[in-house]
Amino acid sequence: MTATFLNPLNTTLANSSASTAESPLRHETALPSLSERDIAQQSAATCTIAVAMSGGVDSSTVAAILHDRGQSMIGLTMQLWNQRRLPQEESATPAQHRCCSIDDVYDARRVAEHLGVPFYVVNFEREFEHTVIRPFVNDYLEGRTPIPCTLCNNHVKFDQLLTTARQIGADRIATGHYARVRHNPESSRYELLRAVDETKDQSYFLFGLTQEQLARTDFPLGELSKQEVRDIARRLRVPVAEKPESQEICFVPTGNYVRFIEGYLREQGSHLPDDSGEIITTSGEVLGRHTGLHQYTVGQRKGIGVAAGRPLYVVSLDRASNRLVVGEDQDLRSTTCEVRDVNWISIAPPSTPVEAMVRVRNRHEPAAAEITPLDATTDRITFREPQRAITPGQAAVFYSGELVLGGGWIR
Repeated sequence: MTATFLNPLNTTLANSSASTAESPLRHETALPSLSERDIAQQSAATCTIAVAMSGGVDSSTVAAILHDRGQSMIGLTMQLWNQRRLPQEESATPAQHRCCSIDDVYDARRVAEHLGVPFYVVNFEREFEHTVIRPFVNDYLEGRTPIPCTLCNNHVKFDQLLTTARQIGADRIATGHYARVRHNPESSRYELLRAVDETKDQSYFLFGLTQEQLARTDFPLGELSKQEVRDIARRLRVPVAEKPESQEICFVPTGNYVRFIEGYLREQGSHLPDDSGEIITTSGEVLGRHTGLHQYTVGQRKGIGVAAGRPLYVVSLDRASNRLVVGEDQDLRSTTCEVRDVNWISIAPPSTPVEAMVRVRNRHEPAAAEITPLDATTDRITFREPQRAITPGQAAVFYSGELVLGGGWIR
């Protein structure tokens, strides 16, 4: 893959998709990639680290920490999605709590200028659309609830960005994720660990990283609390030290993913089919009709569109019969699920059942379970106690104490 570098001094960022006009920005050719032998000869003191700079306080503080240590480094910001492609989805007010906007790109450039380090904006719009946007839309249309941040980590940030970093002479990348990585000499494996600050831990979103990616990745914030990061940013006079945290999905500025899906399909010359169907209870009673399964997710209570005199929740989305199945809270609880595309990180893929603590969504309290291999990339998870709202499309991540064993996508 040949990266496209955008001149960060320009005031606009052009969309790289084939449907738009040629970008007016200056393009630079990436340098040849380093050989493994060249990299092996670099010492830790002289190697260059590429910092993934989103313009937020976390990644900016990473850059400041490395610069303060005298580390050779460059800043890279990813241009992932052109918000002007779907102008009807733009918020009426400035988006203060999401990442990857044009303002964030310029915040990243300000930080790089403050530190006096080389800085590039790298256009990954095509890769992002192919590996994140389209799967996001397709998953919702198929009745699943995706995690776009994990897809971005797997296919863009720790894949394309790492490749690009090496093409321009950097041996490693550093990011603002709250997680830790270490090498275990006994197993010869790189291990992923939870962050020290459990309230900020992002290891759930990193279960897809490979051994090669972990070997070339640094998480400088993994041992710090959020308050400590803010304090360091202030001490080092990072320009974005007081910037609020991003909260929304970067390519859904309004937070309304249904409108985004509909707008994206229209832009692609497609549209949602007439997808109305029955809303039924777990016992088969018809309560009403829905206008499209993509508007619902397992565990949802508000906006179902039926009144039953008692709280009802989305229990499942029956795509085969186009039915929305609802029930009471107890109907959301189950003890088993299957996961696909399993990636084992800190241990080799097991051939026998493994006991672990399993998290089925980001804020879920990990629960004791047995993980049984079904084939090379599929496992069955059996929990000791029923778990609430196990949702297809989300991830199940396996833990042993602070260690991330691996994870997979819930079927």
